Amino acid sequence: MSDEETNIGYTGFEQGPIRPPSEAQSLLLRLTRNCPWNRCSFCPVYKQARFSLRPLEHILADIDAVHRQLQRLQQLSGDRGESGYPEVAELAAGLSESDQRALIAASNWLTDGMESIFLQDANSLVLKPDELVVILEQIRLRFPSVARITSYARSQTIDRISVTDLERIADAGLNRIHIGLESGSNLVLARVQKGCDQAQHIRAGLKVKQAGIQLSEYVIPGLGGRELSREHALETAEALNRINPDFIRLRSLAIPRHTELFGQWQSGEFEKLGDREVTEEIFLFLEALEGISSTMKSDHILNLFQELEGTFPEDKQAMLGVIQRFQSLPAEEQMVYQVGRRIGVFSGLDDLARPERRARAVDVCTRFGVTPQNIDKVIDELMQRFI
Repeated sequence: MSDEETNIGYTGFEQGPIRPPSEAQSLLLRLTRNCPWNRCSFCPVYKQARFSLRPLEHILADIDAVHRQLQRLQQLSGDRGESGYPEVAELAAGLSESDQRALIAASNWLTDGMESIFLQDANSLVLKPDELVVILEQIRLRFPSVARITSYARSQTIDRISVTDLERIADAGLNRIHIGLESGSNLVLARVQKGCDQAQHIRAGLKVKQAGIQLSEYVIPGLGGRELSREHALETAEALNRINPDFIRLRSLAIPRHTELFGQWQSGEFEKLGDREVTEEIFLFLEALEGISSTMKSDHILNLFQELEGTFPEDKQAMLGVIQRFQSLPAEEQMVYQVGRRIGVFSGLDDLARPERRARAVDVCTRFGVTPQNIDKVIDELMQRFI
């Protein structure tokens, strides 16, 4: 961990590269740069970047900068409540590059309703609790109408924070934490160098809930490969059954070329599952989820089943039914759906019955010689192009 930025003067408002899909309309405020762990074999983000803590005064200056630009936008827009491109361009004239960045962030946030804020980058909970409380209090002071403030965090980090400090952080305004569980299998977690085990995941998750903060846990189907698929599904379900998070979010396993896992895949050390095998693993995983009230979300563009969403226990059978419906299709129909989904033509299985969308997916299959025998290779290539 580096605090090298403490010796560098304030260079102005800045934002990091990523946020959860569910935070697409959030204002992004950068508390730290990059990831303090940065060793997960499947993750391509931040690999060539050093981690650093941003000084408290720099973060507070960012909050004030956005607030200042929001006031200017709101004054200009008046009763309309929004500003178009000409108005923003007018305000940007003569501003420093830093103030222009704050203006753009403020304008986008104003357009999106100003309901939520996401604290970047990969693990904002590494800040000292006292500093995080000050930041959250400043956010509430400047933006009192904000309904939700969220952050990524690692289970390893949460495990070191006392419940009392988490409660203070919650009282100051942080009301949702996103944790990359990825797997509940100790073998899988060790192989992908996650830096924690199932017990730590469970302790951290329960601690977040005890503090009164909403909890989102991310799961990556297929992360155990062919060898550990069953264990990955069942052990992950076991961990989530004990945590009972507010949200369970599925993330498809995409393996970028510049990750360690990619090399393991190419060498044969890691056997990647095809889409149809992953659906079997997800079915097993869903079946094993019991005694929880979590909401399942499939809110990522690479996920095969966007409609695999619902709340336990009442929607469990319907979610299992989505997978069963896909599995009951002939191989040719599965192929058309897989391609249609991955090229963005389909949003769900019902789209197979929509002539125009179906025709586009079939045309791609025909032009590129896609067959049920080579579909997994084609999907891997499509995912590589996307990421």
